[in-house]
Amino acid sequence: MMELVCPAGTPAALRAAVEAGAHAIYCGFADETNARNFPGLNFSREELAEGVAFAHARGAKVLVAINTFPRAGAEPLWHRALADAETAGADAVILADLGLLAHTAEHHPNLRRHLSVQAAAANPDAINLYAQAFGVRRVVLPRVLSVQEIAAINREIDVETEVFVFGGLCVMAEGRCSLSSYATGRSPNMNGVCSPASHVAYAEEGPELAARLGGFTIHRTPKGAPAPYPTLCKGCFTSAEQTGHIFEDPVSLDATQLIPALARAGVSALKIEGRQRSRAYVAQVVRSFRAAVEAQAAGQPLPESALARLTEGQAATTGAYAKTWR
Repeated sequence: MMELVCPAGTPAALRAAVEAGAHAIYCGFADETNARNFPGLNFSREELAEGVAFAHARGAKVLVAINTFPRAGAEPLWHRALADAETAGADAVILADLGLLAHTAEHHPNLRRHLSVQAAAANPDAINLYAQAFGVRRVVLPRVLSVQEIAAINREIDVETEVFVFGGLCVMAEGRCSLSSYATGRSPNMNGVCSPASHVAYAEEGPELAARLGGFTIHRTPKGAPAPYPTLCKGCFTSAEQTGHIFEDPVSLDATQLIPALARAGVSALKIEGRQRSRAYVAQVVRSFRAAVEAQAAGQPLPESALARLTEGQAATTGAYAKTWR
């Protein structure tokens, strides 16, 4: 059975994910060492140790995301995060930075290393380099590959692959996006924030609600209509007298029905996005996907996804996996 890797932005979400059937939980410390560094989210050192104990007692693993790129001169913060993750009993750390990978291999050789999607490793040469140089055991693939491309990669590497199957859909190659940084001065790759709430503003302007990020107007929607969260990559722009979503519509990824194809492609683990989501959201999504992976493993038909109302804009896409993504 493919491993189901589930998000936890809080200790309550971790417990909910474990109880709903997650094989593994990924989470991060409450600082800039992880790429979801938002107020009110993430774990203290004590909370992580308690979360690991809770998960292990129920047969689940805990993976700690230390997946931002350290600021020059501030490396000790990231080094402490690695040491504290190992002390807490984490089953693996999820890393993107070359220096951190080298540090972990040298100073924490028994700490399993996964390559974060933030590293944007999307070809066999890159993945094999990380495996050979730093002992990486698993790579989280960016959401820009088709199922056929994933299968081709798996034929040329000797590490596990993990892919996203549900949740927010980053339309850029992760770790390579500068749109939010340009608008807000806060970097997803360095500070761990994409479209930070502190830079989001809404204003009623006549019959419309304007949504802005860092002073840039991203959406205008009629009053009373659903207003998407303003992210530049899913913004609505005017070009050549046409107005629309230039990069991608504000929809979510749902690859439930592609699980058998991903299994045939050699994927080892399925990842759910959503560390900013509630524990109720996490529990419902995890239960749905646990049923799907069990059905796939048993050779039974997959249940229909019942998660449409939890997706962005109540709409879903298979993203690049089936190459129907524009």
